[in-house]
Amino acid sequence: MTLMKDRPLDSSQLDIHMASPVDIIRILTVNTHKGFTALNRRFILPELREAVRAVSADVVFLQEVLGMHEKHALRFHDWPQIPQYEFLADSIWPDFAYGQNAVYPAGDHGNALLSKFPILSHENLDISIAGPERRGLLHSVLEIPGHPKVHAICVHLGLREAHRQQQLQLLCELVNSLPSQAPVIVAGDFNDWRMKACDKLLQDANLYEVFTKRHGELARTFPARWPLLRLDRIYARNIEVTRAKILGHKPWTHLSDHLPLAVELRL
Repeated sequence: MTLMKDRPLDSSQLDIHMASPVDIIRILTVNTHKGFTALNRRFILPELREAVRAVSADVVFLQEVLGMHEKHALRFHDWPQIPQYEFLADSIWPDFAYGQNAVYPAGDHGNALLSKFPILSHENLDISIAGPERRGLLHSVLEIPGHPKVHAICVHLGLREAHRQQQLQLLCELVNSLPSQAPVIVAGDFNDWRMKACDKLLQDANLYEVFTKRHGELARTFPARWPLLRLDRIYARNIEVTRAKILGHKPWTHLSDHLPLAVELRL
């Protein structure tokens, strides 16, 4: 961090500048299914917030999170007055970013990032290919004490293989545009049921998948109650994975159609 000699630091800048270096960060990624259970049978966003808080993650990657939805707001008495990502952030994650992917008459949804560390900047890259399926890469730059800027990319790829291959190429181009020594975390719902993403991301962007590195195989996350498919992933570069866990117990099996992934990374 560069100190400006001609003006004092504000309190938030001073806290970061003087903070002890952070070597371990805890990551959570979860497809929120717009705050509903599988098959949209019940609105459970308040329960989801409690479950997310209980994990005590430093950075949370969210997919399929609603910015707003006018019809749902009228239908459900406990619908929050603020966007879902802000409701989930609450007072635990002071910084958050949202990437709006899909817009429709009633509202919008996309990817979001919640962070206990300052988000210096964020940008949403539209990687939609064709048709009504809207997808994006939310790229945020985090300021973590004692380390270079950390790049966090929240991902939700398409359902079609041909679309995913083009989107993976765009992801590789984004990662390769970053400084070669910078720590990079890429997490989210890859919809890669054919398991073709890992080789491409390793060869073309030098990204390794943390569950494969730690346990020798990708995590089974979908469907949540009987997970068979390995759709959700966390990739990293210039970072070491120390722990990696699938949250496959209650209440998670009832809070979405995807199981979350929780990992610990050493910078």
